[in-house]
Amino acid sequence: MLTVDPHPSLDTLSFTTAFPASLGASPSPQWLVALLKSDAAAPLSSDDTVRGAVRDMLRHGGYKPTGRGKPASEYLVRAAGEGSLGSINTAVDACNAVSLHSGLPISVVDLDRATQPFRVGIAPEGAQYVFNASGQSIDLAGLLCLFDAEGPCANAVKDAQRTKTNADTRRTLTVLWGAKALGDRTARAFAWYRELLERAGATVERLP
Repeated sequence: MLTVDPHPSLDTLSFTTAFPASLGASPSPQWLVALLKSDAAAPLSSDDTVRGAVRDMLRHGGYKPTGRGKPASEYLVRAAGEGSLGSINTAVDACNAVSLHSGLPISVVDLDRATQPFRVGIAPEGAQYVFNASGQSIDLAGLLCLFDAEGPCANAVKDAQRTKTNADTRRTLTVLWGAKALGDRTARAFAWYRELLERAGATVERLP
C-alpha cells in the first residue's frame, strides 16, 4: 500500500485509521481537545533538539525548512502558546495533539479522497499543490512528500487540500515524519497516538 524511497535520516511510520462514524457526526471528546494545550500532560515533549533534527531531515532533498516553509509541528507550538489551537475533528485533533507534544510533523489524508498506491519520496522541480481552501499553493521542489496515484498529497509542512479530511471522512492514512537522530521518538509517538485514537473508538492498523 505504501513504499518509502531510500532516505538517510528519515524515520517514518504510517498507519490507517477507521472511525466508527463520519468525523462530522462525532465531535472530538473533551479529553482530546484538552491535549491541544501546550501545558497538557503528555508522555512526550518537544525541544530545540527535536526541532533541529526534523529540520535537518527535511533538508536532505535541498528543501529549506524555514520561514513559511517550516515544519507544521512548529506552527502548532506557536498556536498552542497563543491559545489559538482549536478543535477541528477527531482525526485532526489527535494528529495535532501528538505533533504538538512530540515535535514531529504528521500528515493525515482521507483514504477515500486519495488514490493508491502511496509512496514517500522527494518531490521533483516544478511540483506543487494547493494546500488550503483559498487556493494557495506550496512549492514542493526538494521536499519529502507523500504521493498517491495523482501526485504529491501531503508532507511535513502543509498537506494538500484535495486529500484533507472533512465531515464525511471515515478512513484516514497517517504519516509520521520522524528523524533517525531522535532514536525511538517516532515509535513512542505512534504508541501514544494509537492509544488516543482507540480511546476515541477508532481502529488503527500500522502499515509495514
